[in-house]
Formats: sequence, C-alpha cells, structure tokens
Amino acid sequence: MSHPSAKLLAGLATSLALVGLSGCRSHDFPQHAANYHEFAYVSNGGSNTVSIYDVVNMRLDRELQVGKNPSGVTANPKLNEVYVVNSGGNAENGSVSVIDSEKNAVVATIPLHKQPYFLDVDAAGERAYVANSGSNSVSILDLKAHREIAEIRTGQGPGIARISPDSKTLVVTNRIGNSVSIIDAKSGQVRKTIDGCPGATDAVVMTDSSKAFAACSAGHQIMAIALAKSNNQPDALEALLDVGHSPVHLALKPDGGELFVSNFDSDSISEVVTGTNDVGGAYMVGSRPVRGLVSADNSLLYVSNFRSQELIIYSIDDGKRTGSIHIGDGPDALAFSADGFLLFAVDARSGDLAVIRTGTNTLFTFLPTGRQPNAIAVKAFELK
Repeated sequence: MSHPSAKLLAGLATSLALVGLSGCRSHDFPQHAANYHEFAYVSNGGSNTVSIYDVVNMRLDRELQVGKNPSGVTANPKLNEVYVVNSGGNAENGSVSVIDSEKNAVVATIPLHKQPYFLDVDAAGERAYVANSGSNSVSILDLKAHREIAEIRTGQGPGIARISPDSKTLVVTNRIGNSVSIIDAKSGQVRKTIDGCPGATDAVVMTDSSKAFAACSAGHQIMAIALAKSNNQPDALEALLDVGHSPVHLALKPDGGELFVSNFDSDSISEVVTGTNDVGGAYMVGSRPVRGLVSADNSLLYVSNFRSQELIIYSIDDGKRTGSIHIGDGPDALAFSADGFLLFAVDARSGDLAVIRTGTNTLFTFLPTGRQPNAIAVKAFELK
C-alpha cells in the first residue's frame, strides 16, 4: 500500500532540510572534517539495487546496480567496504556484491550457493559468514581476497550465521531444521546441534562471547545457549525462555545487560535479563513489531511496527512506552548514524527512508529508495 501523507510530507521536509543544512548547520548538525565521509546503504529487493545516501550532506548519492534480489547488507568494521547479499532466484545461486565505499562502486562479486540472505563479518574485518538457506550450509569468505574459502554443512534451512566477538564461535539458526548449530570458526567443525527451537531465525552473541540467544519464531520462546569456554565446559542449552508469540528479532543493549525481543504476533516486546535469563514481562508496543534498536547510552529502545506507520520509543529505565514517531508505511530495518545523531528507518511498503533526529526524536526528512527496500548499513571513514 502506498503512503500519500508521507509522500506529501517528504517534499516539504526535504525543502526544510535544505534550509536547515544551509542556514542552521553550525548548531543543528555535527561538524566534520573535510576528509570525513559517511554513507548509508539500503538494499532494494525489488529493484536489484542499493540506494546510497550521503549522510554528511543528507542526500541520495546514487542507486547502484547489484545482483538479483539483494537482501542483507553489512559494513566491514576495518576495511572501507560494504557487502550486499544477493539471494538470487529459485533455480540459481546467490552472490555477494562488494562495494568500495570510497568509490561507491561494485569492485567484486563473490559467488555463493542457494538462497543466501544475510552476512556477518568478524571483528578483524577479515572473514565473513553467510548462511545459504537453500543449500543447508554456511560459506566462509576471505574478504581480502574476495572469495569463498570454505563451505560448512549445517541444519536444514539456515537463516542467519553470527560470529562471536572473539571470532571463535559461529552460531547458526536452522529455520526449517528447528535447531541451532554451534560451529568452531577456526576448524569449521560443528561442535553441537541444539534441537527444539521451532522456526529458528534471529540470533545474538553476548559481547564477552560467553552466551548466545536464538529466536524460535514459529513458537513463543527464545533459546539461551552457554558457549564453550574449554573442553571441560562444552556448549550447552541453558534455558528455553517464554516470550510473546512469533519472536522475530533480538536487540541487545550495548552493555549486554538486557535483551529485547520483538514478538510479531503478540504486538509486544519482551525484556530479558541476559545474566540470569529472567524474562521481565511483555509490553504492548504496536502492530507487528519486527525490529528493535537500543541507543548507545542504553536508555532507549526504538521499535519498528511493520503493520503501521509508527516507530515506537520505549524507555528502558522507566519500563514503558514514552512516545512514537509517525514515519512511512511498513517500517522495518533500523540503523543509527555513526555519531548517533540520526536514526534511519527503512519503510518497506512506502519505499522510502525516514531520517529521525535522536536529540528530539522528531522526523527530519524522507529520502527515496528503490522498490522493496529491506535492509540498511552505515559506513563512516576518513580519507587519508
């Protein structure tokens, strides 16, 4: 469904944005050195493109052609590169498009296997991990050589592969297999497969690499898994935690103390204390929550409600909803700018990117995307 009100507002908001950028920039926006660059990348599944936005000047820089059905997009923490996963078609393999963020051009294409959707990069920026949903495997990519160096067998229908912060453990959710595979990243050996997670989808790993959580989206639970520290302490299921129906996304606080679960079919979020696996309760937030994102100071949770035109603001300290922001239709993926001054929300149905000022939690402007936008990543860097 289109979103006429958002489109009408977009023209006015863009005009005001240009006035603000030219006349009020010194006190309204952060000042950057001349060699500072920052871009936001949005994958457009229906256009086979990526929309690239100049965050410093707040404008659409270009729309770049990539592979077929682009889905996940991830920035390298060390290299000035961004990776777009092209899911391909039913009868063809997917690929990864490598974008040089200094040139904003595709500089390599890495062949993959069937139906890849998302990609995760290790802390050193040297390896990437892609779950091939249609091939029941995970690809390991050498990011300096831009090639696949290994393929690891997993459970059935893997959706997401998360690498731990210490780069030692790979956590893979097997959506069709209703399980989670724990893999030693160095050897490529599956250390353990834990069953009993129907429709396993999203996963997060604690910042100290001690524990992982997986969302069992076909039910009403999330799985807490203790990750191996030594041969004497193997990987083990700690608990199955009751949350709302259809948990689809897990948002971890930067300090790691709490986890927020988006319960799609319960119109709620659940708050989990990660150290004790206690579920604090469910809080109604709107229609079909699909993503959560916590502010850097651990104080606010932003929740996108897919069957609405609202972004919900939840105060973590107060334990309640404190406001909402009217944006485009079908808000989905979220990302902060590098300094946290701006929040970007991908509006999947109205086909735009909402830009929000986090200082006032107000809408700043809309920027156009391609067809069926679905994911976003931000990359900031300085040219030497």
